Amino acid sequence: MKFTKNFLNITIADFIVRSAYQMGKTPLLPIFAATLGASGAFLGVIISVSTLTGLVLKPFIGILSDRWGRRVWLLIGTVFFIVMPFLYGFVQTPQHLFIMRIIHGLSTAIYGPVTLAYIAELKPKNIAESLGWFGLAREGGYIVGPALAGWLLLWTDPVVVFTIIGLISMMALIPVLNLQDVEIPKVKKQEVSFWQQSREAFKVGVQTPSIWLAGVLESGTFVALYALKAFLPIFALQAGISVVLVGLFFSVQEGIHILIKPFGGRIADKLGHLSAIMLGMVILAVGLALLPLLNGLDLFASAILIGGAQAFIFSSTIALVSQQITHDNLGAGMGFIGTMQNLGKIIGPVLGGLLIQRFDFEAVLYILAILLVLGAILLPLLINRGDRRMQQHPQVEA
Repeated sequence: MKFTKNFLNITIADFIVRSAYQMGKTPLLPIFAATLGASGAFLGVIISVSTLTGLVLKPFIGILSDRWGRRVWLLIGTVFFIVMPFLYGFVQTPQHLFIMRIIHGLSTAIYGPVTLAYIAELKPKNIAESLGWFGLAREGGYIVGPALAGWLLLWTDPVVVFTIIGLISMMALIPVLNLQDVEIPKVKKQEVSFWQQSREAFKVGVQTPSIWLAGVLESGTFVALYALKAFLPIFALQAGISVVLVGLFFSVQEGIHILIKPFGGRIADKLGHLSAIMLGMVILAVGLALLPLLNGLDLFASAILIGGAQAFIFSSTIALVSQQITHDNLGAGMGFIGTMQNLGKIIGPVLGGLLIQRFDFEAVLYILAILLVLGAILLPLLINRGDRRMQQHPQVEA
């Protein structure tokens, strides 16, 4: 497909800042926290607290980008990505680091909904495929960042690495400054208070079925994936499976997800976003259900299925929402979905642990697979019912 200048700029900027941000998460952050004396549960809280920032703030940042435009918020987010790493040198206690991570989480809380809304606002012909290519660049940061941080830690200390992270993030200013902002809708140029706009955005969000369905689907998918990450190693050891194979399982899964995401998006644009989501849910269910039946190298068949399912689901859900929500509330809609994504990442291991306390690991996988298939069957019914309700009760613009 042909990429516009704005699309290339936003994709390059996101790859730069995400790669730098991931450098600061693993293995750097746990090591730095440990040198400050953090341990046990508090160390875990420090590592995960930045996710809570996005959980709370993403919808509000999306609303503000609807009000002021995307480019200004991308500049603000880029400044946070640049400035915050230089401040880690002043951190002296685990408590200071905890506060620093909360503030640093603003950078991803801004970039998350605003970049997606910006791409949707460009109105690419093949939106799911465009989101797939964007996701390919974004998730490439999860590969580049940790590897680069680990290499740097071989010859320097964590504070210096954080400084390098800030310097790398500066490069994102070039593509961000070259972005062209899409005109703010006329309704947002009127004298409407932020709180009035927020109430209207939340009302639209609650009454838009695609937002709820996309958010619940992505949250549920993250629950399954993060529960799998937390408990598959334990299950594998009990089953006599090498931990090396477990590590390769997750590498194959993420590799397949990243590599075929653009092509999954292209198929979704042709097949239909709702159909692609249903297909992805069924594929994910099959991958989970097969996992207890496999051993050794056969595990990679399940990893390929799970990674492929992610490629279909994650591109299609955002595309579906972008086509069904009003332009005035596009950023808010992306913020709502981002909040549900973060929620799924947080509760995934917790819910998985609660289920495993009552059932064994194999039963939990079968339960999740059955729920996914049921969801795929009920999904079109819920979408059609929600669409009929919206036609009967159309939105009144602020």
